[in-house]
Amino acid sequence: MRRENQSNVFEFLLLGLPIRLEQQNVFFTLFLAMYLTTVLGNLLIILLIRLDSHLHTPMYFFLSHLAFTDISLSSITVPKMLMNIQAQQHSISYKGCISQMYLFVLFGCLDNFLLAAMAYDRYVAICHPLHYITVMREELCVFLVAGSWFFCCVHALLHTLLLIRLSFCARNTVPNFFCDLTALLKLSCSDISLNKLVIFTEGGLLFILPLSIIMGSYILIGSTALKAPSTKRLIKTFSTCGSHLLVVSLYYGTLAGEYFFSSFQDSSDKDIVASIIYTVVTPLLNPFIYSLRNRDINRL
Repeated sequence: MRRENQSNVFEFLLLGLPIRLEQQNVFFTLFLAMYLTTVLGNLLIILLIRLDSHLHTPMYFFLSHLAFTDISLSSITVPKMLMNIQAQQHSISYKGCISQMYLFVLFGCLDNFLLAAMAYDRYVAICHPLHYITVMREELCVFLVAGSWFFCCVHALLHTLLLIRLSFCARNTVPNFFCDLTALLKLSCSDISLNKLVIFTEGGLLFILPLSIIMGSYILIGSTALKAPSTKRLIKTFSTCGSHLLVVSLYYGTLAGEYFFSSFQDSSDKDIVASIIYTVVTPLLNPFIYSLRNRDINRL
């Protein structure tokens, strides 16, 4: 790309949270506490899984990677948000903004794929318990995680390369507390038709594929549990799948709320609320959901 075709914007301004000056210390303390709890909670899960041999199973292997993803997703956005609240410095360099966007897309995609892998693991455990050990062998688990990393890295790189070819002219105000892909595209004064096409095709495919695996797995799990319905079997099924189902509901519920209930509030406010739930609340709740509902972790 020639220099004259590059963006002449050297930094972006993050509008951040719509809070009043007298509320800044309260929100800073609140989000700092939530972020520290997120990091410590997910690190504790990773540490417990690594140290306890009883937790060296496919489900906890995927859970440890999900915990790492949650830490990363929060760490990409929340520290910068806290810095902006405290220092009143809302600027971020062009390279920093692009890097933040790349990492956010990467770990957001990883969340999607890991939840799908965990749903498949629960399907095999419920529907084919006698073949669980042979099906969910270590090689398959490593392959699923490595494959998720590969596709998500390519996915994030593709959207980043398509973004940096655009020009932003003098428009550099991002109506959010981090550099979101859709917000940056709205600021561009170049033709973004190719970006939109890739988002709806490639991005849509990488979103629908894991969601289809999750839905298909739980449909099969439900049909298996209802073939010979009994209280004991239903309790066992919910005990096995309950934690994952709660996390999936929280994850996709946030996305559904963002896209289907936008008419109830201003678009920028809606994006900020959805972003807070996705980057702050969900990673915070995940370790509590798994630890409180899981007997293996509770006994440690």
